[in-house]
Amino acid sequence: MRSSLVLGLLTLTLASCSPEPQETTSPTDLVQSPDALIEGQAMAVAYSGYREGQHPDRGSGAVNPSRADVLEDLQILVAHDLNLIRMYDSEENTRTTLELIREHDLPVKVLLGIWLYAEISNHEGNSWLQEPIPDEQLAANSLRNEAEVQRGIELANEFDDIVVAVNVGNEALVEWNDHMMSLERVIEFVRQVKASIEQPVTVAENYDWWRKEGAPLAAEVDFIGVHTYPVWEGKAIGEGLDYTIDNIRLVRAALPDKPIAILEAGWATTATEFGPRANEADQVRYFAEMSAWAAETNTTVFFFEAFDEPWKGESNNPLGAEKHWGLFFVDRTPKPVMTR
Repeated sequence: MRSSLVLGLLTLTLASCSPEPQETTSPTDLVQSPDALIEGQAMAVAYSGYREGQHPDRGSGAVNPSRADVLEDLQILVAHDLNLIRMYDSEENTRTTLELIREHDLPVKVLLGIWLYAEISNHEGNSWLQEPIPDEQLAANSLRNEAEVQRGIELANEFDDIVVAVNVGNEALVEWNDHMMSLERVIEFVRQVKASIEQPVTVAENYDWWRKEGAPLAAEVDFIGVHTYPVWEGKAIGEGLDYTIDNIRLVRAALPDKPIAILEAGWATTATEFGPRANEADQVRYFAEMSAWAAETNTTVFFFEAFDEPWKGESNNPLGAEKHWGLFFVDRTPKPVMTR
């Protein structure tokens, strides 16, 4: 059954990290009821699991983790009480993950992803698309998206004991993306998925898109999936939690009748883009503060992300932010945030 959520905040007094967290007092306008949590979990984690030399299929084929790789990852996450994971597509690697969870009877539930490729060329709004996407590629992507939606439906039904919700599209509507979709097309896919499965259905978008343009989509989904990244918006760690709360409050004010879950929130540990604001101590603090806030407000938060992923971002910049959001290094050793 699909649930409805009502979010809010409580007074937070957070314990030690470096630098010291400040006491944050917030009104209770965003507090959820306990049954609002996805699978009863406050803190969850985004998981892809691509190691050195591996990458998903974003147009030229995939190099997927082995079954042994994925099983090792799942066992690491379970050992750290990270039992709710978000995956981003419905292709081979995701099927492997679901199969292993079932085969090994692991206590892991999954927010399943359906990845949507560009059906609109956003070369004028995106900083790294140098030329228009050819019309023939956009047409091929449309067929590919239809096949991906069907795979997602099939996985959600085949693994209905593991898949607890389905996300249709990831940042496919924000003005700066490289895989732009029309709102009407996303709504079409959301309706198709909702008509075909029993689990709740959502869409993952930046908080600012939701508050400005999200009303038609909010009317279709079962809960609103929000991304919030204070560090990307120039905030230091002392502002991180308050800025995240402000983001959620803006979405709630614009869309008061729909539940909200945070599908991505994180803090990079290395980043040429962020300078000294990217570090392990600040990740520790942001994780601790988000964990406390999530528990006190009954809000499911998917921390981004489980493991560092070298395939992301610029290949000639190994210190780029995209590669360094993990709670664990790419070699699977834990960062300080997982050893406290």
